[in-house]
Order: sequence, then structure tokens, then C-alpha cells
Amino acid sequence: MRILMLNYEYPPLGGGASPVTRDLCLHLANAGHEIDVVTMGFRRLPPVETFDNVRVIRVPALRRSAVRAEAVELLSYVAAALPPALALLRHRRYDVVHAHFIVPTGILAAVVRQVSGLPLVITAHGSDVPGYNPDRFIRAHRVIAPAWRLVARSADMIVSPSHYLRGLIQQTCTVSVEIIPYGFDPPPPPTGERKQRILFVSRLFPRKGAQYLIEALAGLPLNGWEVTIAGDGPMREELQALAQRLGVPIDWRGFIKGAPLEELYATSAIFVFPSINDNFPVVLLEALAGGCAIITANVSGMPEVVGDAGILVPPQDVPALREALERLMQNADLRAELSVRARARIAAFAWEEVTRRYEDVYRRIME
Repeated sequence: MRILMLNYEYPPLGGGASPVTRDLCLHLANAGHEIDVVTMGFRRLPPVETFDNVRVIRVPALRRSAVRAEAVELLSYVAAALPPALALLRHRRYDVVHAHFIVPTGILAAVVRQVSGLPLVITAHGSDVPGYNPDRFIRAHRVIAPAWRLVARSADMIVSPSHYLRGLIQQTCTVSVEIIPYGFDPPPPPTGERKQRILFVSRLFPRKGAQYLIEALAGLPLNGWEVTIAGDGPMREELQALAQRLGVPIDWRGFIKGAPLEELYATSAIFVFPSINDNFPVVLLEALAGGCAIITANVSGMPEVVGDAGILVPPQDVPALREALERLMQNADLRAELSVRARARIAAFAWEEVTRRYEDVYRRIME
């Protein structure tokens, strides 16, 4: 099967959906398929690269940050990517088009489908769905609502990683939505000694909730516990000022990935992700794989990821978060039990099964 994969961000750009797209491409290629990816260029990234039967084509577009793109920058990708995508259609015989994000990428994909007649799958990831994001794209979604519905209806199948996000999609538009979770191939089980470390990993946006963690830690006796925040974003200076004002000592690691990040998960006792709203957070998959005892919010897609392998608290509830932290800090047996559950839980998201389910979707819409 030859697949045209479209996503405005692809590693090293972007957040959780970016590496998910890359990993899906690589696993599809390993299964014998040919993949062409059309994505956004950035600074000195090569315009064309090939990785294990996956060809990545980067188009010039407006983008100021590797971490985050604004609405105008997203639309610049659609305009820049259309000519190369149409050129690929003239020279390559594809079987299916797979777009990530209903907007903006789905706009590009809908035009490609109109021109080519190819079957179209769109995977939704969260910020592309009205009502998902409380602090970004609210006005933009209101403006583009009619176009959003046209794009959603243009797809032969929409895929959602969570039941929560499927519900939001179907509140806005009556379409068929298949649930396929994000895949994850965990590293080998951690063997080293865990430190008394509380870890938070995420882009530093208000929605991700690092401020609630800092407030919950204020006045809590750490007694040898250390706190690490790994990530970057527009809130970093504000969060650092908050931690200093409340007297919470924090090891600020900035944006890290790969082996250093895996080591952080593998050696941290507690992982905290008090997000207000998230679809299917990759950081929770990473924390499960690392065997951390997890605290996260009891809303949106987060309970679907952690299952019984974590402690759930209401979003923005600082006292409840403080109580959960104190409970885990004082109970090594509970931390050990949640660690075992975490490693068992991550097996449910093996990429082999996720890839097979996408192949099944491709074949069904091709038929």
C-alpha cells in the first residue's frame, strides 16, 4: 500500500501528535507500506529526508517556534503544502490519504481528495476539535465552524484516540468516528534505583497544569524529595516566578527527549500531570512505560490512558492534588503497586496492534 501522510508538524517539530505520526509511519513502513509525508519546514531542517521507507517532504511555511504554531502559521502550511501534494499525486500512485488534525491539515486533505478521488482518513488529536481547548483557538473554531464540518464530512473515516474526543467531534458533526489509541513501544523495564523525585513533563501552557503542581507543593514538607519539571513554553518564566514566590525548589530541565527523558521517567518515583483537559497525553504513556506512580486529572481522555494505574484528582483542585502527593510520598508500598500496574497497562498500547487497526481502516475505506 502507498500512503500519502499529511501533518503540519513532524519531528523534531511539535507536541504529542508529532511523534505519534512519525511512529505510525515507521511501523507502517516496517509492515511493507510506502509512506510519503508532507509537513512543515522550519529553519535549517532538510527539505527532503528518507527514513526506513518513509520519505519526509518539508515545505516552506511561517513558523517561529519548534514547540507551538499559531493560527496564521498553520494556514501558511496549507497554502505551501498544496502544490507539492498535487505534484506528488501526478507522479505517484497512492492508495489512501491519511491526514492528522481535522484543521488545518484536513483542509489540505479535503482538496487533495477532491482532486484525486482517493480514500481519506483523518486522525483527530484534540486542538483541532471545537470545545477541546479552553485557552487556544476558541475564536478560530467559531469562525471556521462551517468549513470544519465540511472537512470532517469529506473523510471516509475519522479516527479518534479516545472516546472523550469522539464525543466532542460528534457533538459538532454527525460523522463516523473509529477509536484507535496512540501506540507506544516501551523501552525495557527500568532496573535502576528510583529516586525520591516528583516529575512533571509537558509543554508549559496554562492548560497543562504545572501551576497547580507548584501550588500543591507549597508548604508540603519535601523531606528529601526533589521536584523536576521538564518542558518549555510560554509559561516558563511565570512558573519560575511562582515557584520562587512560594518557596518550592524545582530542577528546571527545559525541553529534553530521547534517552535523557527515558532516564528521568525510569528513576522518578512519582509522575504528576494535572492537566485541565487532554485527549490522549503521550507523557502519560511515557510515565506508564517508565513505571512511575501517576497522579493525573479525572477528566477528558486521561482516565482512558491510565486506567487503574494511577490516582485521579479533579482538575484545578489544589487541595486534592496535595493530598494525593502526600499519600504517595508517604506510602512506598502504594508507589510500588502503581508502578507494577503501570508496566502492565502500557502493554495495551503496543504499536503492532495499533498499526494493524489502521491497516484495517485503510482496507475498509478502499473497498
